[in-house]
Amino acid sequence: MNQFDNLARQSIIVADTGDIEQIRKYKPTDATTNPSLIYKAAKLPQYEHLIDEAIAYTANKPANERLEWTMDRLAVNFAAEIAAIVPGVVSVEVDASIAFKPKRTANRARRMIAMLEQKGVPRSKILIKIAATWYGIKAAEQLEKEGIHCNLTLIFNLEAQAAACAEAGVTLISPFVGRVRDWQIANKTAPKGVDDDDGVILVRKIYNYYQRHGYKTIVMGASFRTKEEVLALAGCDKLTIGPKFLKQLSDSNDPVPQHLFKNAGAVVAPPKGPVDDRHFYQRLCNDPMALEKLHAGIRGFMKDGKACADMISKRMMKSKL
Repeated sequence: MNQFDNLARQSIIVADTGDIEQIRKYKPTDATTNPSLIYKAAKLPQYEHLIDEAIAYTANKPANERLEWTMDRLAVNFAAEIAAIVPGVVSVEVDASIAFKPKRTANRARRMIAMLEQKGVPRSKILIKIAATWYGIKAAEQLEKEGIHCNLTLIFNLEAQAAACAEAGVTLISPFVGRVRDWQIANKTAPKGVDDDDGVILVRKIYNYYQRHGYKTIVMGASFRTKEEVLALAGCDKLTIGPKFLKQLSDSNDPVPQHLFKNAGAVVAPPKGPVDDRHFYQRLCNDPMALEKLHAGIRGFMKDGKACADMISKRMMKSKL
């Protein structure tokens, strides 16, 4: 048995790509997308029809709103195509530029869900990805009450972000393992192995905290830098993995020991603390890595989102619609 199949027995494997052909190739249970992945995939010629459909769909929208609608429709088109392939759920991200605007975030999420349902994709197949700012968490809390399930992304901290997400009842969170490791290398020292990897340590802490306190929120490790980071989290609820590491896992028959277990009574974890905006920002400010990486992540998604929007805008101007 290869490592992919072995790992799949312990954790749900999620494809971290917008490339539909890669998803067909590896046959994961779920899939995740984000503005960077959509931009990368949208530049491939085999997905031009998804762009053309998005442009045609928004032909009658007001001129000052059309590009925004087209970008949402493009994300919906990719999500719908992927949802037809994977047996599980697909994560589709709300525009990162509104990460601090909860009402706009919630309204854009509702709009994307409505478009997906019009395409025959039930909301049960979709997770709306939202950056885990305090405002994003509040938007997700309201959406969850409406039956719109959310994936809170750019998680770098337990005490502020992960704790608040669990209390808000969000469906899933995505701690970014590799970006935590990047900060560790840049500001402290390179880890000697995965057990010294701050990103791996963070996910293990969050997972055990949720287990200890009985939270139902799913933990999905994301943003890996090495295959070893992936394997070090075997047993985590879900792991979203890029094609590079999916191939490496498929090509190896080495053993995959389990590291995380569903055993709430045996794990050691911090006690619960108060969850409100004051404590959230205080805890986030006390964690320079999380504060830096959260905002850098939002800026990065905004940059790629704008690049994709510029590409689509040029195509719209060439179109007769």
